[in-house]
Amino acid sequence: MRSKVGDTRPEVRPLWPAFAPYLAVSIFHVGVLACGAAGFAEVSKLALMPALALALLWGWSRSGRGRSSVVGLLLAALFFAWLGDGAGTLFPYAPTVPLMLAFFGLAHLLYMWTFWRHLALRGAPPWVWIFALWWLVLVIALWAPAGPLAPAVTAYGVVLGGTAALATRCHRTLLCGGVFFLASDTVLAFRIFAPDLMPAWTSPLVMLTYTLGQGLIVAGALLTLRRPHAAVVKASMQ
Repeated sequence: MRSKVGDTRPEVRPLWPAFAPYLAVSIFHVGVLACGAAGFAEVSKLALMPALALALLWGWSRSGRGRSSVVGLLLAALFFAWLGDGAGTLFPYAPTVPLMLAFFGLAHLLYMWTFWRHLALRGAPPWVWIFALWWLVLVIALWAPAGPLAPAVTAYGVVLGGTAALATRCHRTLLCGGVFFLASDTVLAFRIFAPDLMPAWTSPLVMLTYTLGQGLIVAGALLTLRRPHAAVVKASMQ
C-alpha cells in the first residue's frame, strides 16, 4: 500500500507497552484482594484509573496525537470512574453506594457519548436488544433488595446497559471491554444488594472483570483512533 507523502504517524507501533503499568497494578490489586489484604487493595484500587489514564496518553502519543477531543472525553470518564472507585475512601462521611452510582453513572454517560459520536464503526447488530433483556432481569431481581436505592439502581442499569449496547457499534476490543464492564457491575450489584447469594470469590471477580473492561475499552478506543481512514458511522439522530 502506498503511504502518503509527509504522513509520519506511527500507526503500526505496538500499544501493549503503554498498558504495562496498568496491567501490573491490576494484577497486584486483584491478587491482594483475593488474599484478603484489604489495606493494600484499597490503595492499589486508587492507582488503577491513573495507570489507565497514563496508558491512554502514552498510546495516544504513539498514534500521532490525533483527535484530542476524544481523548479528553475518555480521560474525563476515567476521572469519574476513579472517583467511583474511591468513593468510600475519598468521601468517608458520605453514603458510599449512592456516590458510586453517581460517579460511575457520569463515567458511563461520557463513554456512551464518545462511543456514539466518535468511535462507532458500524451499525448496531440485531442482538443488541439482549442488553434490554439484561436490564429487565436486573431490575426485577434487585428492586426489592435495593429498597430506597431501587430507582437509582434502575437508572444506573440504563446507562450501564447503554454503554454495552453502544459498544457493539465499535471496535471488537472495545465491545469486549463494554461486556466485561457490564459483567463486573452486575456481579457487584448482587454483592451489594443480595450478598447471601454471592460467594467470597466473587469479590476479586468484580475487580478482575472491571480492570479487563476498562482496559479493553481504552485499548479499543486507541485502536480506532489510529485508523486514519476509518469511516465512523454517524448517529441517525443528529
